[in-house]
Amino acid sequence: MKLNLPKLLLGLTCLLIAIWLVAPTLVVIPMSFAGQKSLAFPPKGFSLQWYENFFTNPQWFGSLIVSAKVACMVAVVATVVGTMAAIGIERMKGRAGGLIRAVLITPMIVPGVVLAVGIYAVYLDTQLVGTWIGYVLAHTLLAIPFVVIAVGANLAVFDARLEIAAASLGASRLSTFFSVTLPLILPGILSGALFAFVTSFDEVIVSLFITSPQLKTLPVQIFSSMTRDADPTVAAVGSLIFLGTSVIIGLGLIFGMKGRRT
Repeated sequence: MKLNLPKLLLGLTCLLIAIWLVAPTLVVIPMSFAGQKSLAFPPKGFSLQWYENFFTNPQWFGSLIVSAKVACMVAVVATVVGTMAAIGIERMKGRAGGLIRAVLITPMIVPGVVLAVGIYAVYLDTQLVGTWIGYVLAHTLLAIPFVVIAVGANLAVFDARLEIAAASLGASRLSTFFSVTLPLILPGILSGALFAFVTSFDEVIVSLFITSPQLKTLPVQIFSSMTRDADPTVAAVGSLIFLGTSVIIGLGLIFGMKGRRT
């Protein structure tokens, strides 16, 4: 078999880049099993006490529950709003659709601190700081761009003639959407929902501005722990988050690939 040197070099380059990007995260995993009460690499000893501390400490586990609840609500709201926006943009075409699309993805471009300051200023007047509604609205603002992009990618290859055919057979617009359009763009919707969930779950900058002692997300708890004591519980949490988000993003990519094939 003839060796394809350019293809081999390209593959090795991609592998090295991937290792370089993931290596800092992978270092956290062995640190989470450390026996000592400080963050150090390489770790000394072996212990599961930091994982036990995470699940038994009310502050740590409580913040996980808060993050999970907020992320689930954000995934639902952002998916519905983002899907409707993506469909509207696709129907509009032209410059107007492109302009609206650019506005919707602005939260991905604007620095997080700038958004956080603006959201905090508005929340102070509306008394939304440290509330469930405040978290959901702020995180939805950050998650909608991912849904718009994911659903828009499916709509870009969607055959509009199928809707015309359904309409010609007497189907209403609502029936056409649920029986024809929705099943075909469902992979993009599910992919967008997964990315929206991860975006909300991992958000820290905006959450730091709108948090309260009674309602604190997991990333905020991690930040507080790092500034206060920095015990290896942080590494255990980081390992669990890395595992969970990797699975979710992997599922999102799988759904996206299936959508492109169809």
